[in-house]
Amino acid sequence: MSESPDLVSPVETDLSGFDLVNKPMLNKGTAFTDVERDTFHLHGLLPPHVGTLEEQVERRWKVLCAFATDFERYAFLRDLQDTNETLFYAVLARDLEQTLPLVYTPTVGEGCQRFSEIWRKPRGVFISYPNKHRIREILADARFDRVRIIVVSDGERILGLGDQGAGGMGISIGKLALYTACAGIHPDETLPVLLDVGTNNQERLNDPLYVGWRHERIRGDEYDAFIEEFVTAVTERWPDVLLHWEDFAGSNAARLLARYRDRLCTFNDDIQGTAAIAASTLLAAVNVTGVPLTEQRIAVLGAGSAGCGIASLLLQAMIDAGASEADARSRFFLVDRYGLLVEGMADITPAQQPFLKRPADVEGWQLQKPGTVGLFDVATNARPTVLIGVSGQGGAFTEPVVRAMAEAVERPVIFPLSNPTSRSEATPEQLMTWTGGRALIGTGSPFPPLQWNGRAAKVNQTNNSYIFPGIGLGVLAAGARRITDAMFMVAGKKVAELSPTVTDKEGQLLPPVTELRSVAIAVAQVVARQAQADGVADPCDAATLDTRIAARVWEPKYRPYRKVG
Repeated sequence: MSESPDLVSPVETDLSGFDLVNKPMLNKGTAFTDVERDTFHLHGLLPPHVGTLEEQVERRWKVLCAFATDFERYAFLRDLQDTNETLFYAVLARDLEQTLPLVYTPTVGEGCQRFSEIWRKPRGVFISYPNKHRIREILADARFDRVRIIVVSDGERILGLGDQGAGGMGISIGKLALYTACAGIHPDETLPVLLDVGTNNQERLNDPLYVGWRHERIRGDEYDAFIEEFVTAVTERWPDVLLHWEDFAGSNAARLLARYRDRLCTFNDDIQGTAAIAASTLLAAVNVTGVPLTEQRIAVLGAGSAGCGIASLLLQAMIDAGASEADARSRFFLVDRYGLLVEGMADITPAQQPFLKRPADVEGWQLQKPGTVGLFDVATNARPTVLIGVSGQGGAFTEPVVRAMAEAVERPVIFPLSNPTSRSEATPEQLMTWTGGRALIGTGSPFPPLQWNGRAAKVNQTNNSYIFPGIGLGVLAAGARRITDAMFMVAGKKVAELSPTVTDKEGQLLPPVTELRSVAIAVAQVVARQAQADGVADPCDAATLDTRIAARVWEPKYRPYRKVG
C-alpha cells in the first residue's frame, strides 16, 4: 500500500489556471505564492493578496460562526470541502469538538434529509440500479487510482431517520471526513459511494428536487445480484481496498457482512464499530462503579444489527474476563418492538438467536401487561445494571423505566445511543434527574454540558469516531487482508485504557474529542498488531509498524507545487 507523501516535497501537476483552482485537493486559493501564480497562470484568477492557510482558516471560521443554524454551517462546510479540501480539514482541526457535530452526527442527519437541496458538485460516485451494467466503467476513472477506503451506503437506514434514498450519500461523505480529520487518511485515498436502488420514502419521491432514482426499492434476488456486481467490481479495481458498510437496513446489514467478510477486507460500522465503542464506554464505567464486567446485567433496547452487535461483543468480553458462556448469556436482555426476545417468537434472526430467553427464565415475573414483556418489566424484574438504547425511538427510556432501574443499582450505566439527537432514547438531563444524579451516561449524539449540583459537566459522546478511523489507519498500515472480530475487541479495549476514569473516578468516561487524532493512532497500533496475530497481515517488527502508521497520517498543510508536462 502506498504511503502519504512528505508534506515538504513538491506536488507535481500539469494543471494550470482555472483547472488548477477548481480541483479541491490542489486549490490553495489566496495562498498560492507569487512564483506559483507566475508558473501556473493564476494572475487575474485570484485577488492580488498572498495569504496563509492560517489566515484562510480564521476567515472561514468567522463566516462559519455567523450562520444562524447548524444546517447552514453544514452546507457551508460541504461547499468548502468541494472547493478547497486542505482548508476544509484545517478548519475542522481548529476545533474538532465544535466541527465534528457539524460534518457528522447530529447535523449530517438533516444533511441527508435535505441532500437534494444542497447538492452542487460531484463527490464520490452514485451507482444507480439502472446503471448496474456500468459499474466497472464508473469505477475505472483514473481519479480513483489511489483509493484505499470506500464507505458505501444504500441510504435505507440513515441514523434513526429511516430511508433517505440518494441522500444517504451524505453519510458516506461524512464518515470519510472523519477518517481524515481523526486519523489522517489522505482524502485522495477515500471514496464515498451511494448504491441507489430506489427509495420507499414517499416524501423523497414526491419532491421535485430529489436527485435520486425515482423508483421503489429493489428487493430480493435483484438487490443481491446488484450488490454482488458492485463488490466484485470493487475487488477487481482495488484488490486491497477497505470496504466500510454504513447505514444498511437491519434486514441486509448482518447478512451482507456475513457474506463478504471472508472475501475482502470489510466491516459494518453500525454492527462492529458501535459494539466496540459501547464496550469501551462500559469498561470505563466499570472503573467508576467497581462492579466487574462479569457481574453486569445488560439490557439492550433495539435488537437489530447494532443491538445484536453490541451484545455479541460484550458477551465475548465477559467470557474473556472469566465468565462461563452460559453465565454470560444469562446476563443479557434484548428487547425489540415486540418485547423481550423469548424462545418461540416469530421472525427471530440468526444474530438474535444466542440471546433468546427461555419461557422459564421469565416465569413468575410481574408484568405490566400480561403476555408481553416490555422494557419496564425487564427493568423491574431483571434489575439491569446497564441499559443501552439503539432503538431509534426518541424518549424510549421513560421515567418509570429509568427510576425502576435506579432503585436497584447504585450507579446505573445508561447509554441512549440512537442518533440524531431527536432520536435519543432520553436526554442526559432527564437521566440525571430520574436517577438522582447517580447515572453514568454515554450518548450517541453530542449534548451540551449538563448542569448538575451547581456545576457543568461534559456529556460523554459514545460515538463510533473513537473506533473506525483508527481501524482504517491500522488496516492500511498493516496491509491487512481481512478484518477480524478480535481487531474490534482490541480497539474497544484500547479506547477504554485511554479513559480519564483510569486515574480519576470523577473523570469523563471517554477521552476528549480534541484527542481523537491521538486516540486513532493508539487504536491503529493495536489493530495492526492484532491483524498480524490473527494471520491476516504479513508480520513485521513493532517499530516498522509504528513508522508505517505515522507515515500514513496526512496533515492539512499546503505544499509547494512543481509544473510538469
